[in-house]
Amino acid sequence: MKEITAQELTEKVKAGEKLSIIDVREDEEVAQGKIPGAKHIPLGQIPERFKEIDKGQDHYMVCRSGGRSGKASSFLIEQGYDVTNVKGGMLDWEDDVEK
Repeated sequence: MKEITAQELTEKVKAGEKLSIIDVREDEEVAQGKIPGAKHIPLGQIPERFKEIDKGQDHYMVCRSGGRSGKASSFLIEQGYDVTNVKGGMLDWEDDVEK
């Protein structure tokens, strides 16, 4: 599984790269703030909602610490998606968030 640090993802965001970031945390966690532009699909909904995700694009998966996003990444890789897990998740995210 491909991985990226929160710092590396921050650099991509600041460079203006067009990214697909998917936040798999629960609603109450996302309410505290998420990476600007991230799509929210809770981990438990990934099996029913994964077809909402564009298969022709790379995606960065994020959660609180990297565990749940790793599970989501493994599932999506099995479905043929190109995904990268964000190691350290939102605990390591030091840039702006949107609420």
